[in-house]
Amino acid sequence: MKKLSTLLLLGLISMNLSAQKMTKDKKAVVASVEKHKENLIKISDSIWALAETAFEESISADLLADYAEENGMTVTRGVANIPTAFVATYGSGKPVISVLGEFDALPGLSQNTVPTKDPRIEGEPGHGCGHNMFGAASLGAAIAIKEQIEAGNIKGTVKFFGTPAEEKFFGKVWMVEAGLWDDVDVNVSWHPSAEIEADVQSGLALVDFMVEFYGQAAHASADPWNGRSASDALELYTTGINYYREHIRPTSRIHYHIQDGGQVVNVVPDYARLWVRVRDPKRDVMLPTFERVKAMAEGAAIMANVDYKYSLISGIYETLVNREGGKIMQNNLELLGPITYTEEEEAYGKAIQEATGKPQVGMDGKVHPLKETEKLPGGGSTDVGDVSWNVPNINLGVTVAPKDTPWHSWAVVACGGMSIGHKGMIYASKAMGMTMLDLFDDPKLVEKVKKEYKTRKGDVKYEAMIDGPPPIPGK
Repeated sequence: MKKLSTLLLLGLISMNLSAQKMTKDKKAVVASVEKHKENLIKISDSIWALAETAFEESISADLLADYAEENGMTVTRGVANIPTAFVATYGSGKPVISVLGEFDALPGLSQNTVPTKDPRIEGEPGHGCGHNMFGAASLGAAIAIKEQIEAGNIKGTVKFFGTPAEEKFFGKVWMVEAGLWDDVDVNVSWHPSAEIEADVQSGLALVDFMVEFYGQAAHASADPWNGRSASDALELYTTGINYYREHIRPTSRIHYHIQDGGQVVNVVPDYARLWVRVRDPKRDVMLPTFERVKAMAEGAAIMANVDYKYSLISGIYETLVNREGGKIMQNNLELLGPITYTEEEEAYGKAIQEATGKPQVGMDGKVHPLKETEKLPGGGSTDVGDVSWNVPNINLGVTVAPKDTPWHSWAVVACGGMSIGHKGMIYASKAMGMTMLDLFDDPKLVEKVKKEYKTRKGDVKYEAMIDGPPPIPGK
């Protein structure tokens, strides 16, 4: 009996190892990414230097779209009434597997490729979330799959979605509303990170809105009684929000940014404006909090005897996790193995950790095991969530910066334009390409991913949290 159990165990180990073998087609995907590696790095570095912000990424979008066209993909530009959004397609029939590519930067994070804070251009934007690498890596994966379809090794359709404005307006929401994922079977995505993992965690749902107050200007000293202060209303509103924080769920978040509180000290301001954001891991918890915060604006206006205007900017869902997809991704990460770094790269990482007050432990290039999905995760938000409520989504995180690096900071920009970022980007491209290949090769995997998606979504009816067309600058 003991001998039989041993044989069964050895058999299971053998089966598992065989399942982990790098197939001929996967080697071809890896080889394709390697073949395009230098061009992908050039595109990523160009987008890094351009650092174009939300809905203004015209050159960045063209760099990606042009390279897709050069490599035989059919590109449709300006989709969903967004000039910088596009879709690159190759193949025909089922399955249809898509991959996401972002490319927008963040304001005020300009930085040179040095491990101390040193802006390239003071006050200008920078890729503090690594989106210069995001779009290039995803396009590399799409092209690798295109080449496999072209060679006759797999059948179906691959799509690369160029998705702008993730950092501010959440451009994917308008793209979802335009039905761009309606024919897609499974979507694949990644995000630059400080570790390598098949990402099976959700994010936070959120809603963004603007509140404007309109009063009556007057001389602040000679006749302030003739004025009705818009900034008084703004201060009353933010005070109300701050008191309300005590009474919201521990998982919820409220942020605001005062964009205009008056221009000079000797005028009672007749105009004030602030941008407000409400978040929670669960949309059904976030929405009542949002309604309360929105209603408080009217109370502030009444107290200050001014008028007010509420404007919805955008809103996004939490990410719908897919563990079956995560397992497929995890298998491919284990096939690829860890990222290794040179002594110079380790020193660079430690210098960034020193500059940001973190333990100087260097880079984390190992493949982390598949984690349990947390019920109430913290962290940030992404409009990938809206995609995930319309099509099954498989997500990935790959190291592009040292461990514990502050995200949305100069430190990520400092890595995104040099070899540490390049290594993570190329690794992500290979991992996504291999995972997409699995989906093309095995219809049963696609069905497993779809089944979990349907179960997790349940009877929820997706409704986009937007009001009107995308807020394109100058329109």
